[in-house]
Amino acid sequence: MGHVKKVERPLSPHLQIYRPQLTSITSILTRITGNALIVGVLLAVWWLLAAATSPAYFATANTVATSWFGDLVFAGSAWAVWYHYLAGLRHLYFDAGKGLDVPTAEKLGWGIIGGSVILTVITILLVQ
Repeated sequence: MGHVKKVERPLSPHLQIYRPQLTSITSILTRITGNALIVGVLLAVWWLLAAATSPAYFATANTVATSWFGDLVFAGSAWAVWYHYLAGLRHLYFDAGKGLDVPTAEKLGWGIIGGSVILTVITILLVQ
């Protein structure tokens, strides 16, 4: 049996060859935002449980929830809610068999990104 020379090939899809597409990025972001909402929910539940526990414990939870960290978590949660909601509407549209061509899918992807940012800014302005 002769010597077989092994050809070195990159794994597929290799990051030097594969370029992430907007549709894959928005799909991944939908999963990330869904899971990231847990952080905002945990902070809100902790705040509510602290309010039911004692005034001293509530003061600690309220300090965290109203700090820059709490503001960041709740603003990020607002964006995640809007993004997740708009992505869900996009998937309902896809499930109807519409918008599946690449140009339309990319327009919808940019739409949910831009729409979620705009709706988050409006939400923050209305809450303050």
